[in-house]
Amino acid sequence: MTYKPFGERTILVEWPPEIKPHILQDILCFKEKIANKKIKYIIDIRTAYNSLLVIYKKIDIDFEYEVNKLKEVYKSNDYSLKIESRLWKIPVCYDAIFGVDLDVISETNNISKEDIIKRHSKAIYTVYFIGFLPGFLYLGGLDETLFTPRKGTPRLKIEKGAVAIGGNQTGIYPDESPGGWNIIGNSPINFFDTSKDQPCFAKAGDKLQFYSITLNEHENIKALLEVNEFQLESEGIDG
Repeated sequence: MTYKPFGERTILVEWPPEIKPHILQDILCFKEKIANKKIKYIIDIRTAYNSLLVIYKKIDIDFEYEVNKLKEVYKSNDYSLKIESRLWKIPVCYDAIFGVDLDVISETNNISKEDIIKRHSKAIYTVYFIGFLPGFLYLGGLDETLFTPRKGTPRLKIEKGAVAIGGNQTGIYPDESPGGWNIIGNSPINFFDTSKDQPCFAKAGDKLQFYSITLNEHENIKALLEVNEFQLESEGIDG
């Protein structure tokens, strides 16, 4: 682990540059330990694939002093510490009307479209962090046979709910935006809702699994969401 200044009031903590579940768990445990200390002048803690950013309220922090305090927190033993996680079941319609790049992935990887859908929905993904757009979940765990390079020229407009593959990642666009990933389907779920106490239902450390739905089911879920009558399936898992 390395500690680096990152502006006047932030410290960046970095782990080895790998996307690994054990690194994620170490990052989340460290974040929880810092939060449990309730240090008044720390106003936010943000995580990514292999880093943690500590943001301080005061300007011009004493870097060496704060790093030593963080190292003490990291080494502290908290045997009651447990990261609570959930497994979320996400409906996706892989119909050709949505999966506009299924043919590209099929040709690139020499795999049938049916197998793409089967392998994509079989995997259980880990939410590593949320970024790019509010509610955009960065997921690890994509089947290697589905790895597909990002597009050379991004689309200017991708539909809300688009499920896509970019390189060795898969994800869902929570809102209409530009993007260069290969689109294979669409989820009717809202991944960021400002009317909720927790706008994004998932968090880093959670798991996610897709399941295939028909066009008709896609429309039905959207209708139910409009009247708050659709409940997203999830279950608690060991943290």
